[in-house]
Amino acid sequence: MAMIDNDDKNLVEKKISGESVFDGVLLHVKKDDVELPNGHKSVREWIDHQGASAVIPLLPDNQIILVKQFRYAIGQVTLEVPAGKLDSKDEDPLVCAVRELSEETGYTAGKIWKLTTIATTVGFSNEVIHLYAATNLTAGKQHPDDDEFINTVKIPLTAAIQMVETGKIIDAKSIISILLLAKHLAR
Repeated sequence: MAMIDNDDKNLVEKKISGESVFDGVLLHVKKDDVELPNGHKSVREWIDHQGASAVIPLLPDNQIILVKQFRYAIGQVTLEVPAGKLDSKDEDPLVCAVRELSEETGYTAGKIWKLTTIATTVGFSNEVIHLYAATNLTAGKQHPDDDEFINTVKIPLTAAIQMVETGKIIDAKSIISILLLAKHLAR
């Protein structure tokens, strides 16, 4: 977590009290009473999430492997980079990325590197996703979790960029991964 600069200390809210509103399998909803920088009181509702990793697999012909999944919250099938939640807040994000690549695509990577870490929805969640890229891929058998139904798709990176630009790929972690990988390859 980033440190707060001295110039920004006048922006910090202080937690007065808090309660757990809901503890689910994936999400943990919290409600905190806070003191604002001006001394007034307010309420912050937020989601505690253990974090996740995502990985964009790149084949030698500059195709990437994406996954199609039905996303219940938005009621549609999305095109995304393989990803999944950390097994615990202490899990190494690289271990998670390697696992999710194997589970969702069947591939293993000879080389994997970190692109960046993103905070997904800072207004109401502490979730961060660690983004990786993978090359030197070896095909294997896909083995998703029992509650995951996934189709894999190979598409040229240039086509994926166009899909980002035209709104056909709407998932934030995937958009960032695609654009960062393209920037990395352009160097």
